[in-house]
Amino acid sequence: MGESERVRMGMRRIKLTLAYDGTRFSGWQLQKNDRTVQAVIEAAIEKIHGHAVSVTGAGRTDAGVHATGQVAHFDTDNDAIPDVKFTDAINGNLPHDVRILDSVSVESDFHARFQALSRTYHYYFDTCFPGMPHMRFYSWQLKRPLDVNRLNDFARCVTGAHDFTSFASALDPTPSKEKTVTCSCFYESRGLVVYEICGKSFLWKMVRNIVGTIIGCVGSGRTAEDFIKIMEAIDRRAAGPCAPARGLFLERVEYGKPQ
Repeated sequence: MGESERVRMGMRRIKLTLAYDGTRFSGWQLQKNDRTVQAVIEAAIEKIHGHAVSVTGAGRTDAGVHATGQVAHFDTDNDAIPDVKFTDAINGNLPHDVRILDSVSVESDFHARFQALSRTYHYYFDTCFPGMPHMRFYSWQLKRPLDVNRLNDFARCVTGAHDFTSFASALDPTPSKEKTVTCSCFYESRGLVVYEICGKSFLWKMVRNIVGTIIGCVGSGRTAEDFIKIMEAIDRRAAGPCAPARGLFLERVEYGKPQ
């Protein structure tokens, strides 16, 4: 449905900010026979409207990946519910592992995916041994200490515009593998080691492949110079394994003018 037709029909576009525990989801995007975040949200909204409603997300997170600041939008023809009340209305129909945090009306041409200027992901490491049992679902439990200063020698190599073919899934269909990373750093927080990476967009499994390669390099005594050679190889086979999905969170999505 085009923008002019939506306006003519009196439809509103609603922007959602949401969080989910990705443990029991097969990712964000609709799949025919699997449970996905998009599917349960669309089902909840359908109960409110009495008909199918399509939801568009800002980030297509993989199976097992979590979110604390995913953004999505949908169009509504229900004029009885104020925009801010969609938070409670949708939550009342959602399973326990997904929650709408905020709902607001936006311009009819707002697009959660294509208008996003920055996406921030956090990857969490639990280096305590023995680790807390619940953290096995929300971090990579390494059972060994990590030197944040040394990790940042590698993280700094990621910042800037690069061809990230070495860190993209072999199945990524994106024609150009060049992306710009605006922030890449490790730090300690609340007993965990956190990797933060920011950019407008990312290749499929790019963040987890970067994380897995950095941890592999550190564990094998390789240097930041070795990491740069891996990146410059433009070959997925040159990089390390993909880090587990359970440690990755989509933290926030940022836009330009207030929506």
